[in-house]
Amino acid sequence: MTALETLDSRYSWTRLMVTLAIAAVANVGMWSIIVVMPGMEAEFAITRADASLPYTLTMLGLAAGSFVIGRAVDRYGVTLAICAAAVLLASGYVLAALAPDFASVAGLHLLIGLGTGAGFAPLIADISHWFSKRRGIAVAIVASGNYVSGAFWPVLLSGIQAESGWRSVYFALAGIALVVMIPLSLLLRRRLPEEAAAHADSVRITNAARVNISPRSLQILLMAAGIGCCVAMSMPQVHIVSLCADFGYGPAVGAEMLSLMLIGGIGSRLCSGFIADKLGGLRTLLIGSTLQCIALFLYLPFDGLASLYVVSLVFGLSQGGIVPSYAIVVREFLPAREAGARVGVVIMATILGMALGGWLSGFIYDLSGSYQLAFINGIGWNLFNMAIIGGLLIKSRPRRGEMAPA
Repeated sequence: MTALETLDSRYSWTRLMVTLAIAAVANVGMWSIIVVMPGMEAEFAITRADASLPYTLTMLGLAAGSFVIGRAVDRYGVTLAICAAAVLLASGYVLAALAPDFASVAGLHLLIGLGTGAGFAPLIADISHWFSKRRGIAVAIVASGNYVSGAFWPVLLSGIQAESGWRSVYFALAGIALVVMIPLSLLLRRRLPEEAAAHADSVRITNAARVNISPRSLQILLMAAGIGCCVAMSMPQVHIVSLCADFGYGPAVGAEMLSLMLIGGIGSRLCSGFIADKLGGLRTLLIGSTLQCIALFLYLPFDGLASLYVVSLVFGLSQGGIVPSYAIVVREFLPAREAGARVGVVIMATILGMALGGWLSGFIYDLSGSYQLAFINGIGWNLFNMAIIGGLLIKSRPRRGEMAPA
């Protein structure tokens, strides 16, 4: 088998399935705090904005981990990065479970986030090297690991929390991270042949010429767009459990809605992968952002139990393909040999948007006493994102008389 034949090969698909399994466990750090947030709020007698702080710090740690671990993947390979991340994740959970006060618990979520950082951008960057014709769907499948994690962990963890409290949840997650992530990472030790990497860079140079913008400027614009879309995305994802508790439906119902939202997100991500293989990353990204904005509007008039289930599913089906599309755009327009760092820094921006949005929605709630203004705030950030991506899409269109590259 030649170097180029390793792309889209049977081994590529096997590696994809192993990577998905790692992602489903590594990404639990994003969702565990959402489930235990009401428990922490009750134990420490804190405000909703304060209860949102561990999530914000988790996302800040995840943002840093996405970039730092992404660079480590470029240099040392994905196996070592995943093993180190598993140790960081387990250490953060154990220490947080033992912490005596809220300030210590909140601060340790930086460590949890840092370990979680290996489960998204670095894995996406790594798998993108092993596919060419089916890169869109491959990236979407790995990115779905985030939502697979979010679909089943909240339901499972809410049961543990109801029976034993949030600290027991964190002890369980520490053991799971070590037992699952480290053995699976050893299956990813094979490195990509140099010829395949060179082929990917030649395709990228052709695409980049169409945009006529420097790599640095393109990356900055993608980061700004990522912040905008994820401030908007964070409102339902971070606060749906608390929203249901406010309406009297209880946190368990909110956890079910979150799971339903993320199950819809899995379908959305897979569909976006197929679309990206046909239309490219920028068009797919704009489609997802537009659908997310429409879904956010639907939360404004509805507060009934059945309607919230439906709207949460619609939201999941709308926005799931957005974040993976950023990785596809990076791989289409920026150097392949720097994929770990460049995908990491763009995904870092989306995570910072989630962190800002998670806290900001709680802050707006404390000021206004409801989530209505928080949803309107998210819609505004979503429109900002759409303006940037729409502009890049217009700029990337072939000029009259110019043939688009194959």
